[in-house]
Amino acid sequence: LFMCKKGDILDLLGPLGNHFAMPEKKGRIFLIAGGVGVAPLFFMAETLKKTGFDLSSSELFLGGRSEYDILCLSDFSEMGFGKIHVTTDNGSKGTKELVTKPFERAIKKKSPDFVYACGPMPMLNTVQDIALKHNIFCQISIETMMACGLGACLGCAIKPKNGDGYLHACKDGPVFLAGKI
Repeated sequence: LFMCKKGDILDLLGPLGNHFAMPEKKGRIFLIAGGVGVAPLFFMAETLKKTGFDLSSSELFLGGRSEYDILCLSDFSEMGFGKIHVTTDNGSKGTKELVTKPFERAIKKKSPDFVYACGPMPMLNTVQDIALKHNIFCQISIETMMACGLGACLGCAIKPKNGDGYLHACKDGPVFLAGKI
């Protein structure tokens, strides 16, 4: 896209895949975002707010390598979350720990009704394991390249946890129910 000039013709395919299932009822939500995972969760929080969802009992968990990876913090702050937890790997912003640590502590204090997460795969694996252990509805969104958008190239193929074959982020995801991948 950087090389495109005004008037160039682009061939695009989209939208691809699915999206987070929006809660049908009021409830307590935990959003967990790591690095590039902030963007989809920002749009989800924005949609929740626009539809009248009260975020005052919900919590947001933002994690990154350093303070430069903590994105949209002021925007999230204006949405009315009950609590916002910020962590960085190097301790330059928030606490020096993985974002999954305050998430796990918060669940032990008061469990949410819904958990939504996006970020690096190790983080997502931990989030879904914690949510499953506590029997909490959880969806994770993976960040991966989607080359063909049809599931043919296998560029976004993911091995399911229980089963044969592969799932494809472009058509089966990128949002998956916890425990599926």
